[in-house]
Amino acid sequence: MHLVTFRRGRGEPKPGAVWHEAVLDLGGLAKDLAAQRGTIRRGRSGFPKSLLELVQGGEAALLLAHEAWEYGKRLVDQQAIEELAKRKLAYPLKRVRLLAPIPHPARNVFCLGRNYADHAAERGAAVPEHPVYFTKPGTAVVGPGDDVVHHAVTSELDYEVELTAVIGTAGRDISRADALKHVFGYTIINDVTARDLQKRHTQWFKGKSLDTFCPMGPVLVTADEIPDPQALNITMRVNGQVRQSSNTSKMIFPVDQCIEVLSLAMTLLPGDLIATGTPDGVGAATGNYLKAGDRMEAEVERIGVLANRVVRP
Repeated sequence: MHLVTFRRGRGEPKPGAVWHEAVLDLGGLAKDLAAQRGTIRRGRSGFPKSLLELVQGGEAALLLAHEAWEYGKRLVDQQAIEELAKRKLAYPLKRVRLLAPIPHPARNVFCLGRNYADHAAERGAAVPEHPVYFTKPGTAVVGPGDDVVHHAVTSELDYEVELTAVIGTAGRDISRADALKHVFGYTIINDVTARDLQKRHTQWFKGKSLDTFCPMGPVLVTADEIPDPQALNITMRVNGQVRQSSNTSKMIFPVDQCIEVLSLAMTLLPGDLIATGTPDGVGAATGNYLKAGDRMEAEVERIGVLANRVVRP
């Protein structure tokens, strides 16, 4: 499933899924199914109110989502989308607004630094012997199409396209062999960075944590659709020009190893996000930093394109 968080007009954000050029309202579909079965309950037939709740709901919530997904696909393939919109079951993709899949993470986003050898080299750093972790706060998260603010505090604004794993099953001391079993799915994060702040404070948190510095999306693809996260093309374009082009096979520490090491004596929770590092081609390597008006397109194969524009404060 290609899961999304979407909004119609000024309505509340809802969990949905993309099928062809339609967004399925999973909660509405689950409610419709429950009514047909005579098992309708209060609210939205017990369906999670957000993707975070869906992830945290475990196998039972995922089963509900799959049932709604299959039902919605059949309806979209058989009926006019306008009729389904009237029934609040599905909508044309172009008529809804996609938000970050998990707009308000329960914890900071975990991130990997220097996880591609070519990127470490272009930054003048040695290849790390162990995964290098830092975090970005949830207040930095924005969605596809949202603006990234070029805050006046920085003159060296940079981009970093990253495959991001979403934990589905809690665990501590997770073995590498079992690590991918704990993954619910994958999305994209653009690890926007103020390089001058990064250097000034001699650590990474501040320069990577300003408001709007964590674009996420456009979808959350369930793990069954990406059985091998180490075989995905990963690209960043700025104003249509390719700046980064690589493959996740070039990660120094693959996704399963990142999870194994991070979980040592530390519990990972459903909904935790782990951004797995960026390849070479960042602006800091060439001095070609972002400026107001630039359009970034972060793309990961089988997930899609996360597009955001840089704006003045």
